[in-house]
Amino acid sequence: MAEAAQNVEDGLLINRMHMPHRIEPGIAHRARIGLVVLASDHTIEHEWRRMLDIDGIAVYHSRIANSPTITPETLKAMEAGLTQATDVILPGVPLDVVAYGCTSGAMVIGEDKVAERIRAARPAVAVTTPITGALAAMRALNARRIALLTPYIDRINQMMRGYIQARGVEVPVMGSFNNENDNEVACIAPESLRDAAIELAQEKSVDAVFVACTSLRLAAVVEEIEQRSGKPALSSNHAMAWHALRLARYRDAVPGFGRLFRI
Repeated sequence: MAEAAQNVEDGLLINRMHMPHRIEPGIAHRARIGLVVLASDHTIEHEWRRMLDIDGIAVYHSRIANSPTITPETLKAMEAGLTQATDVILPGVPLDVVAYGCTSGAMVIGEDKVAERIRAARPAVAVTTPITGALAAMRALNARRIALLTPYIDRINQMMRGYIQARGVEVPVMGSFNNENDNEVACIAPESLRDAAIELAQEKSVDAVFVACTSLRLAAVVEEIEQRSGKPALSSNHAMAWHALRLARYRDAVPGFGRLFRI
């Protein structure tokens, strides 16, 4: 009685513990994907929310420190932070895939080294990067000669071209917005991206267009590029999202995002 009186005085009329409830698999009942995003990236989370708005697929982000000025030296500097950036994504909860969201960074650091750093925090997890996803996408699309569109300075562009060609895909056509500031690159209009991609795709010898850089927004215009050019288009965010789904054993087609998402 004294305890009940105290509850009334406190304004607490009912304090029922252990309410009945049911535990279900939750929002990630098909796949749980970790995503390491650059501190300077404005775009990737927005694009992935559009493309991976799928029942049962959940994406969990962390951020890694980086310089907004894109050079081989600043890209290489990110390697040291990859393990910690991975470790803070749902500690103790299993992940199906971890994706590192930097195209040029993955090439400068090395795809194998990126995977090693991520697996130091998440042993045996499936790993992808934008270039890993893009190369897998090119194989899936049977694209042996591509047009490459980037926002980068020429030193990065030539490194990227050499990296792709060393893995069996020819790059006879290139175009660039020639901007090394990541904050400005994120503001390049999707219509500018669309027009540039269609222009480069006009070269008859190329099979597809690859738009490199996670700051560029392809998702909104990929269908129009493909319809007008007659060739498949893919980007860093686009290909990595597709690859993460496939690594997580999600095989369903996702309409609205081009040929790749129907493979």
